[in-house]
Amino acid sequence: MLDRTALILDIFSQRARSHEGKLQVELAQLEHLATRLVRGWSHLERQRGGLGKTGGPGEKQIELDRRMIGVRVKQLRGRLKQLERQRRTRRRARSRRDVLSVSLVGYTNAGKSTLFNALTRADSYAADQLFATLDTTSRRLFLQDGGTAVVSDTVGFIRGLPHQLVEAFKSTLDETAEADLLLHVVDSASPARADQMAEVNLVLDEIGAGAVPRIIVYNKIDASERQPSVERDPCGSIISVSVSAKTGQGLELLRDAVAEFARHARGAVNPESSPAWSSAAGAQHSASTSSSG
Repeated sequence: MLDRTALILDIFSQRARSHEGKLQVELAQLEHLATRLVRGWSHLERQRGGLGKTGGPGEKQIELDRRMIGVRVKQLRGRLKQLERQRRTRRRARSRRDVLSVSLVGYTNAGKSTLFNALTRADSYAADQLFATLDTTSRRLFLQDGGTAVVSDTVGFIRGLPHQLVEAFKSTLDETAEADLLLHVVDSASPARADQMAEVNLVLDEIGAGAVPRIIVYNKIDASERQPSVERDPCGSIISVSVSAKTGQGLELLRDAVAEFARHARGAVNPESSPAWSSAAGAQHSASTSSSG
C-alpha cells in the first residue's frame, strides 16, 4: 500500500515531461525509498538467527540497495547542479537586460497554467488535475509601455508538501525565490481557498521566497461570481486582481498591474509620488482577509 508521499511521487513521475523534471522526481523517489529500506526488508531479518556473525540476507540486501541508491543519487544531484548552473546563467543574462522576472505560484489546480497560456499566448499543458505542471516553463510577456517581462509557470503546491519534493525541486523553485514579482494564483471558487493560500505561503517561506513582492490573482471568477477588479492597499499598491483565465475577464487589468510594478521597479515613476509595493507580509495579511470574503 502506498503512503501519501509515495502516492504523490507516483503522480509526479507520470506528469514530469522535461529531462530536468524527470531527474528531480527520480531523486525524490530514491531518497524516499532509502528511508523505507529497513522496513521493506524486515521480513528477511527473521532468517538471521542461524547465519552467524555475517548477518542475514536481509541485512546484506539492504546494504547493496543503499549502495546502489547512493550512487544513483550522487549522479542525479550532479546533473541537477549542472542544470541549475545553466539556469543561473540565463537569469543573470535577463538581469543584465533589465527584464522583469515574474513567477506564477499557487496551490495545485488553481489554474496557473491556463493563466500562463492566456497571458503569454503559450501552449503549456493545462488540465483539471493535480500537478498538471511539474516543469518550469518561461515565456516573454510584452508590456503596454514597451517593456518586457519573463513569466514562469511553476509546480503547484499542496498541503504538507513532502520535504523530499521541496529538496528535489529546489533548483526549479529557485526561479521563484529569485523572481522580481510573484503572482499568487488562487482558485476563488474553492471553499478551501484560505487554507490553500496559507499552505502556499508556508512553502514560499521554506524556499526563501517569503520576502518577494507579490500580487494575489483571484482566478476562476466565472465560477465564483466575482467581477473583474483590482484591490489596492491604503498606500495605493496593488494587492489583488480578480480574473478568469478561462474566459479572459480581467486579464488586461492583470497585465496593467504587472506593467505598473515594472515601471516602479525600473524607477520610471517618481518615488515620492508612487505607492510603495506591498511586502510579502502585507500581501499575506491581505490574502487572508480577502479570501474570507
